[in-house]
Amino acid sequence: MIALPSQPTRRPRLGFLGVGWIGRHRLRAIVESGLAEAVAIADTAAPAAAEAAGATGGCRVEGTLDALLDLDLDGIVVATPSALHADQAIRALERGVAVFCQKPLARSAAEARRVVEAARAADRLLGVDLSYRHVAGVDRLRELVRCGALGRVHAVNLVFHNAYGPDKAWSQDARLSGGGCVVDLGIHLVDLALWVLGFPEVDDVTATLRAGGERIRGRAHGLVEDFAAAQLELRGGTAVQLACSWRLHAGQDCAIEAAFYGTEGGAALRNVNGSFYDLVVERFRGARRELIAGPPDPWGGRAAVAWTRALAAGVRFDPSVASILEVQATLDRIYEA
Repeated sequence: MIALPSQPTRRPRLGFLGVGWIGRHRLRAIVESGLAEAVAIADTAAPAAAEAAGATGGCRVEGTLDALLDLDLDGIVVATPSALHADQAIRALERGVAVFCQKPLARSAAEARRVVEAARAADRLLGVDLSYRHVAGVDRLRELVRCGALGRVHAVNLVFHNAYGPDKAWSQDARLSGGGCVVDLGIHLVDLALWVLGFPEVDDVTATLRAGGERIRGRAHGLVEDFAAAQLELRGGTAVQLACSWRLHAGQDCAIEAAFYGTEGGAALRNVNGSFYDLVVERFRGARRELIAGPPDPWGGRAAVAWTRALAAGVRFDPSVASILEVQATLDRIYEA
């Protein structure tokens, strides 16, 4: 967590690049927080930009990123197609504008490193929308692991199955998206597992990727996986199993789980009744379970609001953002395995 000054300095002036479903949601969360001023919106779909601007009470609509950057902004929220994230973030950072970027930060660890280094060089706040860290109870789950209450955590089970899948054309080309369900869904849980465990080294990775039931090999030919199974062996002996998919016949909208099993107990985040939004965090002792937190919990915009609060408090480059490089490097290894 970022250590914040006791008093915010001022309400930062923000621009919003991309106002599809996620972009509109993050815009609304930030506006409702009252921590910042929404100055302008830019989106290639003019009607979407106009609608989003109207919902804010009428902030400006601009046509391009460059037009946004000419408005003396303090920060920009990027929610565009994945292939654009790195270059757009770097352009903003080099203009002295802080960035909050939808995941993935980039299509590869090498691309992500360019963004982090640009933020470091500009001394500007960089945030990535890894929102599952902000679900109610996850901080308590992390504390249980870190303080040893679960004993030695030797196994982690990560699941994110989605009965649907993205409908944008660019998401079906790995050269534009960076991959399929692993970079879309798996990134959240790989980040969550490594973050909870304190980012241990990933010693070994094995994986199987499939598209339409057929095995594929990496991203070299632009194919995207709709099913992935991977095992990560972490320094210290923890085995992490990951399974994620699009358009799986799961009998419900989705299945989400991040379960941590130790020698003295367990704890897990999981969804309820197939919901994308209703999540519980529980602690396990043998066959017994204890509820730590559950719905209702409007967690979706908390990462964006936390970045905005830090920006309002005058925080500049935060070195902890470099942990995204370990996450993206692990995804690269899944694709290469």
